[in-house]
Amino acid sequence: MRMDKFLKISRLIKRRETAKDLCDDGDVFKNGKRAKAMTEVEAGDRITLHLGRHEYEILVKEIRPYAKKEEAEAMYEIIKEVTHERREENV
Repeated sequence: MRMDKFLKISRLIKRRETAKDLCDDGDVFKNGKRAKAMTEVEAGDRITLHLGRHEYEILVKEIRPYAKKEEAEAMYEIIKEVTHERREENV
């Protein structure tokens, strides 16, 4: 399954277009390498997402062609979650 579609179906990202933009901006990594929207995702892969000040490391548990809201969290496990401090800029 494509990276952008996995992020949408698993409900990690609300919209597929947003997931594609994150990939294009270099904020998504698969197994330590930068991932494009068309990168294939398989069970066992580790995905790193940079969302603003937050960084998530996710283990892909399973791939489904679609998932209900209640089933979406079963597709992945959050291994690590880091929130970076906001930097104050002197103006």
